[in-house]
Amino acid sequence: MKLSIKHSEAGKFEETRFEKIHNVIFDNSNIGSLIVAKEIADLIRSKKKEGKKCVLGLATGSSPIKVYEELVRMHKEEGLSFKNVITFNLDEYYPMEKNNPQSYWYFMHEHLFNHVDILPENINIPDGTIPEEEIQQYCIDYEFKIKAAGGLDFQLLGIGRTGHIGFNEPGSHFNSGTRNITLDHITRIDAAPAFLGIENVPRVAITMGIGTIRKAKRIVLLAWGINKAQVVKEAIEGEVTSDIPASYLQRHDNVTFVLDSGASKELTRIKTPWLVTSCGWSDELTIKGAVWLSQLKKKSILKLTDEDYNNNGMADLLIKHDSAYNMNIKIFNHLQHTITGWPGGKPNADDTNRPERKDPSRKRVIIFSPHPDDDVISMGGTFDRLVEQGHDVHIVYQTSGNIAVADTEAMKFAEVALLLGGDHSAAKKIIKDLKKKKEFDVDSLEVRQLKAMIRRKEARGATRYLGVPDEKVFFLNMPFYETGRTIKDKISEADIGLVTDIITKIKPHQIYAAGDLADPHGTHKVCLDAIFASLDKLKNKKFMDDCWVWLYRGAWHEWEIHEIEMAVPMSPDQVKKKRQAIFFHQSQKDGVLFQGDDSREFWMRAEDRNKETAHKYNDLGLADYAALEAFKRYHFK
Repeated sequence: MKLSIKHSEAGKFEETRFEKIHNVIFDNSNIGSLIVAKEIADLIRSKKKEGKKCVLGLATGSSPIKVYEELVRMHKEEGLSFKNVITFNLDEYYPMEKNNPQSYWYFMHEHLFNHVDILPENINIPDGTIPEEEIQQYCIDYEFKIKAAGGLDFQLLGIGRTGHIGFNEPGSHFNSGTRNITLDHITRIDAAPAFLGIENVPRVAITMGIGTIRKAKRIVLLAWGINKAQVVKEAIEGEVTSDIPASYLQRHDNVTFVLDSGASKELTRIKTPWLVTSCGWSDELTIKGAVWLSQLKKKSILKLTDEDYNNNGMADLLIKHDSAYNMNIKIFNHLQHTITGWPGGKPNADDTNRPERKDPSRKRVIIFSPHPDDDVISMGGTFDRLVEQGHDVHIVYQTSGNIAVADTEAMKFAEVALLLGGDHSAAKKIIKDLKKKKEFDVDSLEVRQLKAMIRRKEARGATRYLGVPDEKVFFLNMPFYETGRTIKDKISEADIGLVTDIITKIKPHQIYAAGDLADPHGTHKVCLDAIFASLDKLKNKKFMDDCWVWLYRGAWHEWEIHEIEMAVPMSPDQVKKKRQAIFFHQSQKDGVLFQGDDSREFWMRAEDRNKETAHKYNDLGLADYAALEAFKRYHFK
């Protein structure tokens, strides 16, 4: 049975010659997670009515968390019982103690098992503590246990950037069973933030095999975010290959990939729908198509011909606009009008074709920054322009960022404090706590406070450099972040209240917020959700009638050209000034904890990204700028 979904919930799905796996796309991961949780709950209930056990294969990682939250809610509020449920988890790191916060045993109990009535003896998770010489027999026994339970009725999966399902890395065999496996370097890089460095990530894991997974009666794979877009495309549209283990699922007759808009971006029917079927050419899709064709043909927009459009599946677009010439002019003008050196609006100017209003000429502005450096990394040039052009700019740092400060950095500051006069008791305690700290220990309160102080003072150095008075810089220290671990709490009313209060206090004409949902440790998304929730609460306030919201992206990805509604150019001198502002964040240079698989420092990534955006505009036939920062407007209802 396929997912039972409504058209309005999932959007359009079309089986195309490109796609070999059924998939559904949701606007966001929350909606998709609720639908999947309902399917699991319905299966549990139907099995119970039949007097049978329900055998679930379960996954870990960030993808299924919302599914588990919803199952817990249904248990507590709707009486969903798990007493007839037997679970088998996909994998576990090896070696790994159960009480280690990074273990999948810990994960499953924290997110699901501790909150429902499942019988402990029905929980099966690969054991990361068994002696190495016993692993082979243990894996054989795990397979027999699944078979004895009647096989998997439902298997929940995520997908790694290597294309792995479970920990079946590239090279895994079609018929492989449960076994130990060496983790791919990319997989370890992706896990590094949770382990506070790749050197702490285990190199081996125990995993169910491809053959084990394929025997499940029903398979649902979850993929959220733009980071998964390319591998999702390869799994759904590519050939079956051991290079992308998830592609093996093409040979299963009851599998669905559940995607959000980010993870679906590279699918042919999403990225270039004109190659699949006739399109309803909206203005945004028209711009997207023309930009794609310009890049494909390596021509500027104004040089595209009727033949170019006709030969690339876009003949119906020409019919709508009469000719390539007419359409090219329209698209060129649109792109040109996104560029402005006045992000707060240009006073006393015709703003008909400008991205921002001219009035009021001096705007109250809030720049929200999830971490204490996202403001300068992501929009440092625009930040500088707003201040220079006389706007009333306020900077709001949503989290302390303390988890991203290395112990060695904290130790350095504590030792410096010992050399200063006054009471040294706090510094001595911090040094003692750091010296006795063991792997995966949560920092003491004093250590967390010092690390937060380091981030705060670095941020103040940058804001002073860019001309913002201290009284207009705010640190919310949102509670969801303050766990001392990479695993954060869920967003709460307290978090939303802090954001609501600061918006109410400043009554801004402009809000800038991080819309980068590819953030590798998820903080950006929670911070954005808090802003959206606050805007929903405040939308009926009179001052909100004059408030526009602009979303920027972080260091990892930029908006696509057709999505950009405001592009702010930077001169070579401004590029250097932005770089210098980023340099104030010394704790985030060199040995930064959350580097990902990109060895460049954050300032390099940001600078290269801004230069690349400028090159793209220039290749389309627009002016040649040193760099561009891009924004997309958010329209709250």
